[in-house]
Amino acid sequence: MTVLRDDFIWGAATAAHQVEGDNIASDFWAVEHSPARLLPEKSGSACDSFHRYREDIRLAAAGGLKAYRFSIEWARIEPADGEFSRAALLHYRDMIDACHEYGLEPIITLHHFTCPLWFALGGGIQRADAADRFAAYVRYVSEILHDVHWIVTINEPNILNLMSGMTAVIGKSAEELRAAGLASTDQRAALPAPSLELAPKLIAMHAAARAVLRQSVPDAQVGWALAAQAFTPTPGNEEVFEQVFHQWEGVYLDATAEDDFIGVQAYTSQPVDASGPVPHPDSPDNTLTGWAYRPDALGINLRRYWERCGKPLLVTENGIATADDARRIAYTTEALRGLIAAVADGADVRGYCHWSLLDNYEWGRWEPTFGLIAVDRERDFARTPKPSLAWLGRIAAENAASLEPGA
Repeated sequence: MTVLRDDFIWGAATAAHQVEGDNIASDFWAVEHSPARLLPEKSGSACDSFHRYREDIRLAAAGGLKAYRFSIEWARIEPADGEFSRAALLHYRDMIDACHEYGLEPIITLHHFTCPLWFALGGGIQRADAADRFAAYVRYVSEILHDVHWIVTINEPNILNLMSGMTAVIGKSAEELRAAGLASTDQRAALPAPSLELAPKLIAMHAAARAVLRQSVPDAQVGWALAAQAFTPTPGNEEVFEQVFHQWEGVYLDATAEDDFIGVQAYTSQPVDASGPVPHPDSPDNTLTGWAYRPDALGINLRRYWERCGKPLLVTENGIATADDARRIAYTTEALRGLIAAVADGADVRGYCHWSLLDNYEWGRWEPTFGLIAVDRERDFARTPKPSLAWLGRIAAENAASLEPGA
């Protein structure tokens, strides 16, 4: 008898733009090809998972995983305003069928950062009709979701908030952007706080999608996945911490009252002092994204969300950007021990999805490798499972019994 529930979900995750390749109708593709060249690398053919998804699903199952979280790309479903692609819809239906064929639970994300270019150029999430247009897309996609049990409406709305002005770089030179005072899109730069003014627009999109799914897929568990920061207050700065937490996460947690679960995405932690979040210090222990090595972030976030909301939790992302697979296993071991401890103390955690199944395009760079499987993008897209995949598969088979205290 393990601490985790018998039906605990063990899986791995990807996002369409980061693995599929040639997502040419999306806003991020346009940003990548902007004359300003703010991003050091382009996604290109990515991991060619649009064509090789069956192999990816087969490898995940062969490695011992039980679930695959992937996203449906809105820009493929509705590449032009009001024009829906039946072929793209059936493509994603085939991905769901492949998951069932190989014994994986499909966990579907309906929006993972990227939007159709037409939607973004019309104002994106700031459009007056943003919720209605998103709901129309979700309604079209819901036809293929009848046997899907877990649906994430929007991935990391708090980070999507920060990306809302991204289309300002499209078609502009570096000189024009500097003249406009627009900052670099380098992901390693310190992030500003999400705008509280934009939060209601994202919440409206989520609520509209949830309403559609309640009607069309009534048996599905519906929620959204938040970028959980594991901020911790420094002495005397508890009030500042609460303000920071509300702006980054709390306003989105407050919108989950009618959801079935909360997706938790955890990687690192930062202290909060009188000025707000403290930047990650330079350290040889930092990950390839420049984040502090904090496997304890997962446990911190699970406890916090459970104590504040008391709602079922699903770890939709957790992992580390490293070229050292032994370090990946070490990080994940400690993260899972934190998860187990949170469950032992009462948190209702339903599953764990590792980020990522594949080494993928990390929003401007290829260097930060998060994957359980390496991909030879330079030659033939050959997949090579890393030891971490087999390790996680063994942990899944025993439901993490060996990671429990005293095991």
